[in-house]
Amino acid sequence: MNLKGVRTLVVGLKKSGVAAVELLRREGAVVRTTDLKPLEQLPDARGLDIPFERQSDAVFEDCELIVLSPDVPADLAPLEAARRRGVTVIGDVELAAPYLKGRIIGITGSNGKTTTTSLTGHILREAGVPVQVGGNIGVAVAGMVDSSREDGWSVLELSSFQLETIREFRVHVAALLNVTQNHLDRHHTFENYAAAKGRIFENQQPGDLAILNADDPVSAAYAPRVKGDLAWFGSRNAEPGATLSGDKLVVGGKLLMTADEVLIRGRHNLENVLAASLAAMRAGVGREAIAAAVRTFRAVEHRLEFVRRFGGIDFYNDSKATSVDATLKALDAFSGGLWVILGGKDKGLDYRALREPLAAKARAALLIGAAAEKIGAALEGSVPLVESGTLGAAVAHAVAHGAPGDTVLLAPACASFDQFTSFEHRGEVFKQIVQGLEGTN
Repeated sequence: MNLKGVRTLVVGLKKSGVAAVELLRREGAVVRTTDLKPLEQLPDARGLDIPFERQSDAVFEDCELIVLSPDVPADLAPLEAARRRGVTVIGDVELAAPYLKGRIIGITGSNGKTTTTSLTGHILREAGVPVQVGGNIGVAVAGMVDSSREDGWSVLELSSFQLETIREFRVHVAALLNVTQNHLDRHHTFENYAAAKGRIFENQQPGDLAILNADDPVSAAYAPRVKGDLAWFGSRNAEPGATLSGDKLVVGGKLLMTADEVLIRGRHNLENVLAASLAAMRAGVGREAIAAAVRTFRAVEHRLEFVRRFGGIDFYNDSKATSVDATLKALDAFSGGLWVILGGKDKGLDYRALREPLAAKARAALLIGAAAEKIGAALEGSVPLVESGTLGAAVAHAVAHGAPGDTVLLAPACASFDQFTSFEHRGEVFKQIVQGLEGTN
C-alpha cells in the first residue's frame, strides 16, 4: 500500500486511532483526524500535532482514504456517502496488515478471546518463540509494526468491529471460539454479527490453519469455507484437533494434561486451553512445552479474576463479561452461593437465559446501571432481585447479607459505558471497593 500523499481521515482518536495516525504519517500520508469528543477529552491523542475537527458530515469530505477506529460504526451515513464517491474505507487492522512482518495468529469469538489470545502469547513466549500480543487488547495493531519480526508471530485478538472492515488482511492461524448474541446494538442482527466474525477466514490460503469449535454451531458451520487446514476443538471427539474428555485435555490423540493442572477457572477456560494449544502447535511449540506454559498461566485481569477473601466471602472480578453468554460461562465456574452483580449499558440482548442458572446458584442478583430495569423484568420470579444502582451499594449489600463460603461475582452481562469509561475502569473500581473493605476478615 503506497500511502505517500494520500489524503486520509482517521476517525476516532483512542489508542488504535492514534497508532494509525503515527503509521500513516510515517508513510507519507496527508492526515486529518476527527472524533465525536473534543480534543481535550481524548487523553490518548495528547501531543499529536495533527489537524483535528469535531466529527460532522462535512469532515468526511475531501479525502481519498478513511481509517476507522474499532468503536466507530462502519455504516454511518457519511461513510456510506464516501464509499459511493469512491473513497476507500478501512479499519486500523487493514491499514497495518501490509506493514506487519512475520506470521499472524488471529483469535476471535464472543467469549474467551482475551484469555485465549493472552494464553497463546504466553505459551509461545515461554517456549522461546519470538511473539508479540495485541489487537483488541493491549497494543493496537498499527502500533505493533515496528516491533514485528520476519521470524516472529503476532498474536491478535480480533473483534467483530475490527473484522467487519478488513479487505485483504490475512490470518495464518485463525481461531473462531464461539458466536453468541452480542453487540446487536452495533451490528443490528445476529446474522450480521456472525458474518463479521467469520471474516477472519476470508483471506486465508492453502497451508493456513482454521481452528473451529465443534460444540458451537455457528463456529462449526464455517468448516465448508475453510481454504487451508482445519482443526477442531471441543468436548466431542474433535479430530483432527483437541478434545476435552472428562478431566483430560487431549490434543492430536495424546494426553496434554488434566484439568486440575489448569489454574484458570471454568470449563470454558479448558476449551480455551485446547484452542490455544492448537495455535501454538502450528507455531512449532511441542506438547510438553505447551503443558508447562499452561501450568503457569493465571487469569487475565478482569476475567474471573480473584480479588480477595473478606469475612469468609470470595470476590471475583469478571468485568469483561459484557454479554449474556459470558455471564453464563462465569456462573458455570462456580457451584453456588453467588451474589451476582448484573447491569450496565444494554447491548440489545435477551437476559432470560440467566434465569435458570441464577435460580440454581445465586443468593440474589444485584442490579446496577442503566439496564437494571430491563434485566429485572427478564429475571423476575427466578431469583431475589436487589436494586443496588451502583457497584458500591451492590458490594455493601452482599457483605451485609452474605455468609462465609459465599462468592460475590461481578459478571455484568452489559457494556460499561453508562457509569464507566470501559470494562477495565469498571473492574478497577470494583477491585478498589473490595480492597477497601474493612472489619473482620
